Amino acid sequence: MVRQFLPLNGLRAFEASARHLSFTRAAIELCVTQAAVSQQVKGLEKRLGVALFQRLPRGLKITAEGEALLPTVTASFDQMATTLDRIEAGQVRELMFLGVVGTFAVGWLLPRLADFQQRHPFIDLRISTNNNRVDPAAEGLDFAIRFGSGSWHRTDAQRLFEAPLSPLCIPKLADDLRSPADLAGVTLLRSYRTDEWSTWFAAAGVPAAPQVNAGIVFDSSVGMMDAALQGFGVALAPPSMFSRHLCSGAIVQPFATAISLGSYWLTRLQSRPVTPAMRAFSDWIFSEVERSAQLSGRSD
Repeated sequence: MVRQFLPLNGLRAFEASARHLSFTRAAIELCVTQAAVSQQVKGLEKRLGVALFQRLPRGLKITAEGEALLPTVTASFDQMATTLDRIEAGQVRELMFLGVVGTFAVGWLLPRLADFQQRHPFIDLRISTNNNRVDPAAEGLDFAIRFGSGSWHRTDAQRLFEAPLSPLCIPKLADDLRSPADLAGVTLLRSYRTDEWSTWFAAAGVPAAPQVNAGIVFDSSVGMMDAALQGFGVALAPPSMFSRHLCSGAIVQPFATAISLGSYWLTRLQSRPVTPAMRAFSDWIFSEVERSAQLSGRSD
């Protein structure tokens, strides 16, 4: 069956009128007269052979046919707007969807992101943060930056760097900590990974480590550090992700002992084709990791 072409102005007038339930407010948005919007909608109704609105003394009421049509029209205009936004100065803007564990996003990625944007102005990043629990397929992610062992089912994982954990707290609490054993007398903030503190105490040589099985459990180091900054207790977190707090003196690292329980990884589903935007981001982030390692005098 040959389908008739529908007038674009009529569809736009219908969509705006449906949102406002008013020809007058739709006309203001579209910068035309109320009469023009009304005529465009009438023309669309005539082409479709159905009424899309009931005209009321005060405003409009959308009909069942209008309600059925509206989601499709709205989605179509949104898709067109997204595509047009990607075209700038004769170049196509590429979208890239990135999921990032919150600690990495705040402590490492965001301070460096301006450099990526400057180098790749036609790549638009869409960033969502998480607490290391992520479903790249369901969320439509091109990349996910995750913390762990690097072993995820049907996932290609490239190691970025380790992020060893060490106690961090405000200076006032640190003043009373002379040795790792003194931590038994303070509140130890913990994550959902229950073995972190026991592993750290073993590395610090504390034979009778205090039991850490009560209190608030945090799903990210970012939230844990906020609590530490407010003096709630001592966090076990990666100092490399909170260098700004350490440099400002708001947080201190009372003991040098650190433990490594995993690394940050740049991951993608093996079924996900690598786009030019993904390749550009991957090249950039690994060059930044190498540069940071050289500046800090370490190698992973």
